[in-house]
Amino acid sequence: MATKPPKGDPVQDAPQVAEPEHAAAGLPAIGHTLRIARQQMGVKRTALTLLRVNQKDGFDCPGCAWPEPDHRHTAEFCENGAKAVAEEATLRRVTPEFFAAHSVADLATRSGYWLGQQGRLTHPMYLPEGGEHYEPVDWERAFDIIAEEIAALGSPDEAVFYTSGRTSNEAAFLYQLFARELGTNNLPDCSNMCHESSGSALSETIGIGKGSVLLEDLYRADLIIVAGQNPGTNHPRMLSALEKAKANGARIISVNPLPEAGLERFKNPQTPQGLLKGSALTDLFLQIRIGGDQALFRLLNRLILETDGAVDEEFVREHTHGFEEFAAAARAADWDETLTATGLSQEEIEEALRMVLASERTIVCWAMGLTQHKHAVPTIREVVNFLLLRGNIGRPGAGVCPVRGHSNVQGDRTMGIFERPAPAFLDALEKEFGFAPPREHGLDVVRAIRALRDGEAKVFFAMGGNFVSASPDTEVTEAAMRRARLTVHVSTKLNRSHVVTGARALILPTLGRTERDLQSGGEQFVTVEDSMGMVHASRGRLAPASPRLKSEPAIICGLARRVLGENSVVPWAEFEKDYATIRDRIARVIPGFEDFNARVARPGGFALPHAPRDERRFPTATGKANFTAAPVEYPELPEGRLLLQTLRSHDQYNTTIYGLDDRYRGITGGRRVVLVNPEDARRLGVAEGSYVDLVSEWKDGVERRAPGFRVVLYPTARGCAAAYYPETNVLVPLDATADTSNTPASKSVVVRLEDHVEFPVEGHGKGRAEDRAESRLEQSATD
Repeated sequence: MATKPPKGDPVQDAPQVAEPEHAAAGLPAIGHTLRIARQQMGVKRTALTLLRVNQKDGFDCPGCAWPEPDHRHTAEFCENGAKAVAEEATLRRVTPEFFAAHSVADLATRSGYWLGQQGRLTHPMYLPEGGEHYEPVDWERAFDIIAEEIAALGSPDEAVFYTSGRTSNEAAFLYQLFARELGTNNLPDCSNMCHESSGSALSETIGIGKGSVLLEDLYRADLIIVAGQNPGTNHPRMLSALEKAKANGARIISVNPLPEAGLERFKNPQTPQGLLKGSALTDLFLQIRIGGDQALFRLLNRLILETDGAVDEEFVREHTHGFEEFAAAARAADWDETLTATGLSQEEIEEALRMVLASERTIVCWAMGLTQHKHAVPTIREVVNFLLLRGNIGRPGAGVCPVRGHSNVQGDRTMGIFERPAPAFLDALEKEFGFAPPREHGLDVVRAIRALRDGEAKVFFAMGGNFVSASPDTEVTEAAMRRARLTVHVSTKLNRSHVVTGARALILPTLGRTERDLQSGGEQFVTVEDSMGMVHASRGRLAPASPRLKSEPAIICGLARRVLGENSVVPWAEFEKDYATIRDRIARVIPGFEDFNARVARPGGFALPHAPRDERRFPTATGKANFTAAPVEYPELPEGRLLLQTLRSHDQYNTTIYGLDDRYRGITGGRRVVLVNPEDARRLGVAEGSYVDLVSEWKDGVERRAPGFRVVLYPTARGCAAAYYPETNVLVPLDATADTSNTPASKSVVVRLEDHVEFPVEGHGKGRAEDRAESRLEQSATD
């Protein structure tokens, strides 16, 4: 039997700390997976559901975007993927009676963990202006409310349409089509907060904002560099690919400010050998100072240039542009500056160089540790320079590998979810549908928050996600959302964004990936694109959590009919009836999707074309791959301060909190912890187990404070600290963003530690002893 949700928020005022682990997965992962699945789904439903995850005739995991191998295991999922499925397929329900019992003010005091644990939303819910409780509303009235507010706008550009990476290709295509027929390009998405820096750098340098490798390339690589990424928690199935690469002879360099168990040793739960001993993965660990990656790759490039025969001169001559300017900048790289920027030793960098020079096929993988800095785009450009020097793009077993986080975040961008669409895409849209889409660029996430804050945007519509918790500068973001006339969230479960509302608010419950999608044209399926450009079908099999749920495509089509009315030139009713008709239009608008319906019907789907990978053709402004030269940057750290990176715990996926433990880092029973190097702690006069407030410092002089964090002595890079988000998003200034991409700089926040005199309660804020006692009593009553 599944268990009931917690009645009260767990108290987090005394997290327990043990030694960090040095291996990932294994028997503990199996046990934890089964425990979470049983709590949420019960035994029978667990078996029926998990055996369909990532299968060719099953549904795509709603977790990360790591691709599936052609040969699938019976259990083709990881621990965190199983948690994501369990949370969606849970038997717990959030009904109108729940909202009658809990006011919005009450829900706003609860932690994100508690909100998410309550279960699946069952009814459309409406918060009227001045209301204290959400109340049930039928779908037609919900669409009427949205239409009323949109009609009252002075311009379509006063509406914002946000997209989460969970949204399917079909829904994303319809969503951008609706926004553009309405008349706006205000289509911010979660990419703006994560891999926008990757897309910006790669589009300029190789001509396409996606990775250039397939899964088979990892198996053929001689050297894989994993920089600014923790696959053991964020993309656990990647560990299987790294294990196979190692078995084939690859070597691995990991570059990160923290040691991570998943990159030390992987205990593959699919094999007896894996369970007993596991495989060591990292050959060289470069414990880099936060933000020092550009300096590292710049110096490596200098050393490659200085090594006879190391440069692939034919590739550089035939396929690249800008080499001389780049080479001049690289030759000026300074050893002393690099050692200061990186915190590494000369011996470590020279060892990395030896491994690079010994490799004929090199892949560089990265994630948020590279993308969320002010100088993120120049850093990734420098990674591209590094690969171009030795011809490592467009060669089997080599290339760029930005590892996307959410399951269809890359597909959503492919479908046109972008505030700065390419003219060719808009031309194709106009030709296919016969209306003139707007050409003026819209708002990304940061600019959308500013527009809401300043009263320039009045309607906020979110297709999935948890915008309030995911965004930077929490207090500013929440105040901005409260200035809206209407906030709307299409969701499967309750989250913080539902309790930080505009004057009016709607929650529209939708089908999950695991659920059967029946429309008037019969049973439907959707498609997704993984991190390596593979497109495949996803078919849910469970009965919907409630008969009142609508699919995302059905919600968009119903809303479009009501808002746009008879003047719309788009056949919304046809699209809602049969998703194959949506795919027919995608095939005519988006290159690479020709004959979409026939190709996606094949087991495993198909790969999208990628000119640099497939042809060594680079569709850039110069027609070649572009070397770039930018000044080396790295964060400067004032005396008595630390450089903070935000990160996930192992019991977390993006803003969804599955539990209060971080098993690999040895932390249980709480999330408000800050990881500090022991030498830094001594220098700053803070002790293990003491409680501090984290106070960020930025040029605007505004104090941003996250109170009540337990100090955990941890082997971080010197001068660097780490703490979990979303609790620390309050410390990230809205205007502290990456150049070019405008991505929040969440991985390099200057903070000071101040003594804290009270314990935190319910996962956030301060509380009196009697409040904590009451919360413990509530927790003890949890089933």
